Amino acid sequence: MSTPFPFTAVVGQDDLRLALLLNAVSPAVGGVLVRGEKGTAKSTAVRALSALMPQVDVVAGCRFSCDPGSPDPACPDGPHEAGAFESRPARMVELPVGASEDRLVGALDIERALAEGVKAFEPGLLADAHRGILYVDEVNLLHDHLVDLLLDAAAMGASYVEREGVSVRHAARFLLVGTMNPEEGELRPQLLDRFGLTVEVAASREPEQRVEVVRRRLAHDDDPAGFAARWADEEAAVRARIAAARELLPSVRLGDGALRQIAATCAAFEVDGMRADIVMARTATALAAWAGRTEVLAEDVRQAALLALPHRRRRNPFDAPGLDEDKLDETLEQFGEPEDDDPDPDGPGGGGGGGGQPPAPDSDAPQGGDPGARTEDGEGGEPQPSGAGSGEQSAVRASEPFRTKVLSVPGLGEGAAGRRSRARTEHGRTTGARRPRGTLTKLHLAATVQAAAPHQRARGRTGPGLVVRRDDLRQATREGREGNLVLFVVDASGSMAARQRMSAVKGAVLSLLLDAYQRRDKVGLVTFRGSSAEVALPPTSSVDAAAARLESLPTGGRTPLAAGLLRAHEVLRVERLRDPARRALVVVVTDGRATGGPEPVELAGRAARLFAAEQVASVVVDCESGPVRLGLAGRLAGALGGTAVTLDELRADSIAGLVKEVQGNRRAA
Repeated sequence: MSTPFPFTAVVGQDDLRLALLLNAVSPAVGGVLVRGEKGTAKSTAVRALSALMPQVDVVAGCRFSCDPGSPDPACPDGPHEAGAFESRPARMVELPVGASEDRLVGALDIERALAEGVKAFEPGLLADAHRGILYVDEVNLLHDHLVDLLLDAAAMGASYVEREGVSVRHAARFLLVGTMNPEEGELRPQLLDRFGLTVEVAASREPEQRVEVVRRRLAHDDDPAGFAARWADEEAAVRARIAAARELLPSVRLGDGALRQIAATCAAFEVDGMRADIVMARTATALAAWAGRTEVLAEDVRQAALLALPHRRRRNPFDAPGLDEDKLDETLEQFGEPEDDDPDPDGPGGGGGGGGQPPAPDSDAPQGGDPGARTEDGEGGEPQPSGAGSGEQSAVRASEPFRTKVLSVPGLGEGAAGRRSRARTEHGRTTGARRPRGTLTKLHLAATVQAAAPHQRARGRTGPGLVVRRDDLRQATREGREGNLVLFVVDASGSMAARQRMSAVKGAVLSLLLDAYQRRDKVGLVTFRGSSAEVALPPTSSVDAAAARLESLPTGGRTPLAAGLLRAHEVLRVERLRDPARRALVVVVTDGRATGGPEPVELAGRAARLFAAEQVASVVVDCESGPVRLGLAGRLAGALGGTAVTLDELRADSIAGLVKEVQGNRRAA
C-alpha cells in the first residue's frame, strides 16, 4: 500500500485544510466541495485527511460497518448480537466518475432471487463508505443517475436497492467530499447544495511558496516512508487536536446573538432554503471547538459564512461564486451586539442600532454598480453609432437571456445521459424487452413470464407457480434523454455589428447556453469574421467558459460564411473520434450573408451541403432585421438540411412559430 502525502505537509491552501478539518471534527457539517484549477493539491489533501480521522468500532464480520453500540436493525447482515467488535481506520472510498449504478449501490442477483428465492446482495461503494469518507474526484462530470442516487442516500442516510419487488436497505451515512475543475463544467444545483462547505483553490503566485511545494513533492516521491516519518509528530498533533475538538464539541454554546448573526447573514445574501443557516451554525460550532473554546464568537460566524455561503448564493450558472466581504462585515456588525439590538433594531429599516452608519449606502453602491462599471465602455456611449461596415468593433454586452424553445436532435441516440434528445438509456420509460447482454440489471417481468410460460409442462410444472430458467430472463429496454454537443457557429462580421442587433444576438446565444447547461450538453463555439474563422472554444462541458468568450467577442469585417461552416465541420469530425456516441446539434447564428473570399455564396452552399450529407442536425437562427429581408438564412437552412428560426421565434413564449424543432430532410432511424 502506497504511503499518502502527509496532511500537515501540504503547503498553503489554508481554507481547504480548515474545511476538511472542520468536517473531521463534526461530520454533521455536511462535507466539502473543492473547486479549482488542476494541480492545486485538491486530491492530495483529501486523501491525506483519511489518515487523521479517528478509528471506528464496527461489528465484527459486518460488511456494512454497523456500530456495535447501536447496530442497524435492518442491516442485511443482521440481526447483530452483542459481542465481538473490532476497531479499524475510517475508510476513504473513491467513487470513479464512470462507475455503474450497481458499483455504487450494490448488486442484487436477480437470477438467484427468482429461481431460488435467495436474496443474494453484494454491497457497493455506499456501503463501504458508511461511517467514513466518500470521495468523488471530478464530481461535476458524474452522470446524472449517479448524482440522483447520491442525493437520495445523503438525504435519507440509507441506500435502497430495488429490483422488481426484491429490495435491500442498508445504512449509508458518510462524509461527502468532491473535487472539480470549473472549466470542465458546473455541478447540478441539487448536488451543489448538499455540500456543507465549498472552497476555491488556486496555485500560489509566490515564488518561494511554489519552490517549497516542488521541494516537498520531490522529497515524498523519492522516499515516501522517510518523508512521512519526518512529519509524523505534526500528524500526531493534528490527530490529537481533532480528537480533543470532538470531545469538546457537545459543550460548545451557540448563543442567541450568534444565531441572529447567522440568520441575518443568510437573509442578506438571499440564499435559498434553510440549509445554509443550519450548516453555518454547525460550522461555527466546529470552529469554536477547533479553537478550544466553548462559546461561538462573531469571528466563527464570519468564517462559517465564507465557507458555507458562496456556492449557495449563485442565481444562475454564469454568476461567479463568491461573497462580498464588506457586506458580510456590515451585516455582522449590525446584528452583533445583543444590547444594541433590543432598543432600536426592530424599528423601520432595521438600521437603528447602527448609529447612522455611512457604510450601508456605500456598500449597496458597488453591488448595483458592479455591472454598471462593466457597461461604461459598452453601454455608456449609447449615442455612438456602430457603423456596420468593415471596421473593428468593441465587445457589446448581451441582452437579458430568456427561456428558449427546445431544440432537439431527431431520431434515437445512445449518448451520455442528459435532457435534450430521445435516447436509449439505462433509466427512463420502459419501451420493450430483449435478451440480456451480460449481467441482467433491469428485469422486464412480464416479458420474462411470457417467455417462461410455454415451457412449464416440459419442465414438469403442473400446479401453481412458475419455473424460470436463465434463458427466460428478459432485460427491459428503456428510453430517456441524452445530452448532445451543441456547436454554436456565430457570425461576428460587420453586417452583424450594429450594436442593438449584436446585443440581441449575444442574448439569444447566452439563452441557448443556459438551456444547454440545464440539459447537460457539451458546448463549443466557432466564430467567423473578416477573412477567416476560429474555434473560440473547443467542445467542453463548461458553459461558463463559453459565456465568457461570447461576452468578449469582437465584431467587424466581411462575412466568410464558408470558412465558418468548414471550421465547424472539422470540429465535429474530431469530436466524433473522441466521443462517437454523442450526437451533435449545430446552431448557426447569422443573417445568411456571405461576402468573404472568392465565390462566397457558392462556397457557403457547398460547405452547408456537407452537413446535410452527413445528416447533422442543424438550425439557423436568422438575425436579419429591417423592413426589407432577403431570406438568406432560410436558404442556408435548406442547404444544411435543417430549419430556420428568427430571434423572436426562438423564445419559448413567442406566438410566432408555435413549435420549432430541429428536423433534417431525412428522418433519422
